[in-house]
Amino acid sequence: MVRVLIFFAFVFLLALGGAWMADRPGVVTLEWQGYVVQASLLTAVVAFGASIVASVAAWGFFRLIWKSPTLVSHFLQSRRKDKGYDALSQGLLALGAGDTLHARRFGLKADKLLGGSEPAAHLLLAQTSQLDGDHAESRRRFEAMLEDDRSMAVGLHGLYIEAERESEPAAARHFAEEAFNLVPGLRWAGNAVLGYQAVSGDWEEAIATLERNYAARMLDKKTLRRKKAVLLTARALELENENPDRARTLAVEAHGLAPSLVPAAIVAARLRTRTGEVRKASKILETTWKLNPHPDLADAYAHVRPGDSVTDRLSRVRTLANMRAYSSEGAIAIAVAAIEARKFDEARDQLKRVLRSEPTQRAFLLMADLEECEHGDQGRIREWLSRAVHAPGDKVWTADGVVSANWAPVSPKTGSVDAYEWAAPDGAVDQEQLIEVIDDKLFEPPELAAPVQVLKEPVEVDIVEPKPQEVKKTAAVKDEPVVAPVTKPDVAEPVVVTETAKGPLGEKKPDEKARAEEPCATVVPVEASGWAPAKARKKAGDKIEKPSNTKVEDASSSYEKAEKKEENLVEFPLSQLPDDPGPEPEPEDDDPRTPKNQSFRFLR
Repeated sequence: MVRVLIFFAFVFLLALGGAWMADRPGVVTLEWQGYVVQASLLTAVVAFGASIVASVAAWGFFRLIWKSPTLVSHFLQSRRKDKGYDALSQGLLALGAGDTLHARRFGLKADKLLGGSEPAAHLLLAQTSQLDGDHAESRRRFEAMLEDDRSMAVGLHGLYIEAERESEPAAARHFAEEAFNLVPGLRWAGNAVLGYQAVSGDWEEAIATLERNYAARMLDKKTLRRKKAVLLTARALELENENPDRARTLAVEAHGLAPSLVPAAIVAARLRTRTGEVRKASKILETTWKLNPHPDLADAYAHVRPGDSVTDRLSRVRTLANMRAYSSEGAIAIAVAAIEARKFDEARDQLKRVLRSEPTQRAFLLMADLEECEHGDQGRIREWLSRAVHAPGDKVWTADGVVSANWAPVSPKTGSVDAYEWAAPDGAVDQEQLIEVIDDKLFEPPELAAPVQVLKEPVEVDIVEPKPQEVKKTAAVKDEPVVAPVTKPDVAEPVVVTETAKGPLGEKKPDEKARAEEPCATVVPVEASGWAPAKARKKAGDKIEKPSNTKVEDASSSYEKAEKKEENLVEFPLSQLPDDPGPEPEPEDDDPRTPKNQSFRFLR
């Protein structure tokens, strides 16, 4: 629009000038060498303008004729470059598609058409060699690119990649440092230099490189603080024994930069504890626990004051766990301290809560330890151990797929800083399925066997045998175990036992129906039960009634005879004892009327 206005303005001025000249007529006379030329003013102006245009046209034509060879040369060069760039573009597309054959052909064509001075053509050929696996050719082309300032950074990057592939860390670090010094903003060079310095343990240089990367805006402030805390922690661990004061300063600084970093908090607290600063050490551990609960924090907090008793440690761990309520790590920490303090009920409650929410191998193993320490029940111990085999794995330190028992500042696989994470391993078992199969009875303490009681009153025993007639035998028992022969009858027959007395402490006997449903009682020696009197065996005059075909003997003499046949005798608990004390003749094996199996059912 502006150009149109300018054009109309120019035409208007031209018309205005022509009208001004037409209003003022006159004659222009030119005398030269006897020639006189006269013309009006308007005609003279028009003729002058036409002569100028003709002069310009003549000069242009002459100039064109004079520069025609150069113009032809430029035209041919331009056409050649167009073909070269077209070949370069096709070569890059072929390289991106993985067609190294056409990429190489187009690259050679582009390099030829462009006169061998185009860095992009050199890069195309070098990367084609890399993709083909021709590392010698690739290195040669990248080294040639170092001679050109425009392609020097590209050549260093290519040589760095080749050194990495050939497992030459020294050469790779050299090329990365050269590129980092040449172009400070190169991200790959800054990260590579930082990684190599950290892997080699040059923590001070790594911190300086990290700050240079931050100055070049390669990372944000949050990442800077985290990685710097990791490097300071690594330096503090290195100086912990050599220079504890310097190590404590670095660890405290690392904790201030990243309060959630567990290793920094543990090192800082440990070094604070060495100097007697227990309160400051506890404060550091508490701050990190609130952000990131970890078992090492709980262990360090429990032993923050050396020499404390197990009860004091348990109390301290309870305080720490309350700072992060409903945390599985806190419950497990309390359970561990409670087992050490032999507070088994509290440990069982904490582990039950963990196994209901987040069952892991460590929780199952702690349940096995609890059963072993409290009851020694081998069956339950094996049950918990078998469940631990198929339980989800506990959280561990992992970095780039590598599992480690201890934290490290650098990944052993890629060399990156702050690569380790506290996470569960891959392939965890479904926790919901585990919760479904856990029986509530497993969390309850096993029932202890009832103590054996010694009867002081006679017990009437009715023995029912598979014979036509019934044999009734009675015996008076006074504070003495009744020894009965061990037989293996073949016919199961019930034996009715009637008790007319209570236990030695006046305790009420169990219900008859419940007793009838219980299995046979385990034989427990009276001496080991703690219920029989100490001098029960030495009392003289205690007699045992036997059937009419036997003699009445002294109780002490019968006991001595019973001891001689101990391998063939069994002692019954006196709370479930038949009245027949004496041995009966063993039936012959060839007698068909002899029962082969016999079972007893005791009724009160």
